[in-house]
Amino acid sequence: MNRRDALKASSGTVVMALAASAGLLRPEFAVAQEWNKTAFDSKSLNEVVKALGGTAAVESKDVFFVNAPDIAENGAVVPIGATSKIPNTESISILVEKNPNALSATFTIPDGTEPTISTRVKMGQTSNIYALVKADGKYFYAVKEVKVTLGGCGG
Repeated sequence: MNRRDALKASSGTVVMALAASAGLLRPEFAVAQEWNKTAFDSKSLNEVVKALGGTAAVESKDVFFVNAPDIAENGAVVPIGATSKIPNTESISILVEKNPNALSATFTIPDGTEPTISTRVKMGQTSNIYALVKADGKYFYAVKEVKVTLGGCGG
């Protein structure tokens, strides 16, 4: 390790220590949510909703895709963005219907935060994608078909 690398490494540690001592960085903020294995092992929208604690999801025009291509040239990296206009949005999840595991990602939306997410997912083949929103304990979704020309999940 040369001097420049040592200075870079130590400066990051010093900044984190100062933030922790000032009360800006607290351990409870760094704790991840508990892993919901059942939800991520589910194969369909209804199974995911049940695994997340709901009964059924209703299609809504207040949930929509901000960024999702009609055709993805490479299924290994498909950009997806979704937003919700439903008040009290608690979470937004992305599901890919024909993937081995339908649930790709779940984002918790804190109070006072704009309910918009953006991520990239893998898609093995042409499939419907769902933006699943939880608001006030109820589930809503939007659906869009994305055509994949080159598979990303082993194809």
